[in-house]
Amino acid sequence: MTGNITLNGTACRSPLAWASAGKDTMEKGNPVLKSAFMQIVENQIRDDDPPESRETLERLKSDGISEEDARIYIAQAVSVEVFDVMKNKKEFNRTRFIRNLKSLPAEPKI
Repeated sequence: MTGNITLNGTACRSPLAWASAGKDTMEKGNPVLKSAFMQIVENQIRDDDPPESRETLERLKSDGISEEDARIYIAQAVSVEVFDVMKNKKEFNRTRFIRNLKSLPAEPKI
């Protein structure tokens, strides 16, 4: 099962493949998975936890990226962390997550 995880019974590709394909793949992919990642982003921005998620949203919008696309970019960074936690049984890596947020819109790195 290299490069895949199972989330709610659905096999998912590596988040880096998903992230590099961008918005088109997210729109064509698993709607339940997309909804889960987008809800995480919504919660982070609403709760200002971590504050870097809101800061990233504002920075991307000021760079001319639509709010919808900016949230999708943030979801890509979230997906890297969820993938690592689930597949590799590792703890959430806040340092890497924040580094990936600050690097957006570049592809998040594991």
